[in-house]
Amino acid sequence: MKEFARLRLRCAVSAAIVALLSCTALSRAQSASPISSASPAYREVTDEVGRSVRIPQPVRRIVSLAPSLTETIYALGLQDRLVGDTIYCDYPPDAQKKTKVGGAINPSLEQIAALHPDLVLVTKGLNRLETADALEGLGISSYSTVHPHTVEEIITSSKKLSDVLGVPEAGASVAREMQRRLADLQQRVGALAAKRVLFVVWTQPLISVGKDTFIADALRRAGAVSIVDSDQGWPQVSLEEVARLQPEFLVFAASHSESASPAVEVLATLPGWSIVDAVSNRRFAVISDAVNRPAPRIVTAIEDLAKQLHPEAFIEKPENGKEKIEKENPPLNQRPAPHYSFSLDILQDHSTIPGGCACAH
Repeated sequence: MKEFARLRLRCAVSAAIVALLSCTALSRAQSASPISSASPAYREVTDEVGRSVRIPQPVRRIVSLAPSLTETIYALGLQDRLVGDTIYCDYPPDAQKKTKVGGAINPSLEQIAALHPDLVLVTKGLNRLETADALEGLGISSYSTVHPHTVEEIITSSKKLSDVLGVPEAGASVAREMQRRLADLQQRVGALAAKRVLFVVWTQPLISVGKDTFIADALRRAGAVSIVDSDQGWPQVSLEEVARLQPEFLVFAASHSESASPAVEVLATLPGWSIVDAVSNRRFAVISDAVNRPAPRIVTAIEDLAKQLHPEAFIEKPENGKEKIEKENPPLNQRPAPHYSFSLDILQDHSTIPGGCACAH
């Protein structure tokens, strides 16, 4: 009997130990389950069009639906997080290697969803509201910027975006560098008489930029002023009006595309253009298409234009005593005649230009 009692006690103790271990394991599992099944952290932000956006934190996977936004991502050093962009996102060259999700107006929602982005970047005026709504329906967050009217607004927008993407220090650094370079330009050309120019977006029909566009502001910062005084963003101008106003220079945005419109040197052969002195005398300024995109790179285009319009402000005397500016910026009539184009980013209605052809990039 004593042996039987001892055996029962041993069994009872073993059962108690098993039950205690089971309870401990269950307790641990229950305490761990909320962590493993918890939803990712989110941050509520208000984008530039006033929408409240719920963004997963941190933002590790980004899709960009505008060339300017793609350029800004690279400027912020976040290119490794960019998993997709549009067929028009061609700068820097590495952006062309990213997975393409179609165009800006009609991107493939299926391709975007397949990339599992934490955030899709869009811009009002280039991308459609329907795209943002469709992404929301798929449970994909999108952050929208607005079309800027000044270079300063481009800087502000870049800083806001850097904060949304979790790198405010990078945004502040980019902004400081842009402002430093613009301040240097102001010191060089601010006191000089502004050159009267015609910025040519398209030649047939002739389309330029209005006074309230960021391109017009870029011209002003380069020591120029547009002869077109219009409240419209992209006004059509008559050749007769250009001949009456006689700009000192015609300004074009260069393009690497071989299918672009005629080279600037061909303008003199087009009907009517010979009555414009700047055409007859080959006073052209050709700058990077960065001027068309509201992104940090626009400052480079502004600097280039300033050097072409006001070379005297950039003359430096190196050791050999020769003027360095001559080597860096040959006379305008000795420059090659590149193709010119305009960016999809600059046309707010992203539609076909009246009488012209559809925007390409």
